[in-house]
Amino acid sequence: MTVIPNLAAVAPSPEHDAGRSDRTRFRAFVRDKATEAILRDALGDLLQDENTIRRADLATTRQALQRDLAPNVLILDVSGEEHPLRVLDDLAQFVEPGVRVLVIGDTQDMEFYRQAIRSLGVLEYLAKPLNRETVARHFRPVIIGRDPTDLQIRAGRIITVTGVRGGVGATTIATNLASHLGEATRRHTLLIDADLHGGTSALMLSVETADALRTALEHPERVDEVFLQRGARSVSDRLHVLCAEEALDRPAVIRPELAADLLDLLRKHYHFIVVDVPRYITPFNRVFLDAAHQRVLVMDGSLGSIRDTLRFLAMPAGATQSRPPIVVLNHEGYTGMLHRKEVVAALGQTPEVVIPHAPKSLVRAATIGKPATRSRGPLRNAMEALSQEITVAVSTSPPAPKGRSLIARLMAR
Repeated sequence: MTVIPNLAAVAPSPEHDAGRSDRTRFRAFVRDKATEAILRDALGDLLQDENTIRRADLATTRQALQRDLAPNVLILDVSGEEHPLRVLDDLAQFVEPGVRVLVIGDTQDMEFYRQAIRSLGVLEYLAKPLNRETVARHFRPVIIGRDPTDLQIRAGRIITVTGVRGGVGATTIATNLASHLGEATRRHTLLIDADLHGGTSALMLSVETADALRTALEHPERVDEVFLQRGARSVSDRLHVLCAEEALDRPAVIRPELAADLLDLLRKHYHFIVVDVPRYITPFNRVFLDAAHQRVLVMDGSLGSIRDTLRFLAMPAGATQSRPPIVVLNHEGYTGMLHRKEVVAALGQTPEVVIPHAPKSLVRAATIGKPATRSRGPLRNAMEALSQEITVAVSTSPPAPKGRSLIARLMAR
């Protein structure tokens, strides 16, 4: 396999490619139904037609590349191939210069990754099993013409959980999600209850409240290792809680920029920061929503909940969000609520996580101050599914040089 140096000087720049009006934005050729579904969910708003993502074997993919004008971005699935590098090398002759190529496969070998990125000029490679968040984070920036390294995460991820209406169970979801991330996946996790006056996260985890959160918000410069050890309440060695229980006659007067500063500091100490954000769109709450890498919306099957979910989905995304909010349908099957099919029809999308109504186990867990996810049941299954949605596989290999197309080396021969 011949490698040609200085390929960036030969291939068109990514900015130029992204602006080609005579090409479709992207095309994807995948091998299985599951991969197609994940790509449609993660990139659905970027689809130009139903054929943007197609299931196709190698022969069909080759014919399509021979027949059609290549898109700006091409996604190829080489899973199931005995020699995936040879497949990519074969397809190279049918891909026009300047096309930005993204590859999906089932090979975990680091040498394959290096060859695909460095020798074949592939911009990004994702190994199966995929999830929506990984696809959105690594593929979406390339498709919309941004540098994928713009969204590289070098610190902890912020996950906000918001109930679109009162009583839908957002605090239960936030508390148990944080518990799962900290205790089941063994990631250093901090749970922040942003309701300074009436939050119940501490009660659910049987920890005492303190003035640490208010102090941290008023004086983020004081947040250091000692503060975190003393102020953040420990639930376990990997799970801490930062909360407050301010007097009801003491209004919280906090400058929003201080909340943003606090989050930046906390990201250096935790893998995940789960924030239980009240549904009211105050400047204080908006800081958390805008800083989130992933928003989670919790709803039930009521008409009001559907209306407010649509309103939250219409909110502008923050700078660090690479995919739409994850929708959790809670209390499915509760008397008087709409059925799941009716909820899907009204929302225009399928909730990513569905949790059946199970009041007895949740009430008991909250009463004794222990996360319900410590016991087997539907909530633990739901938190496993939700954590899979928000987990990101970050590449440890160096990023590909800009401008390298799959067949740039062929042009230079």
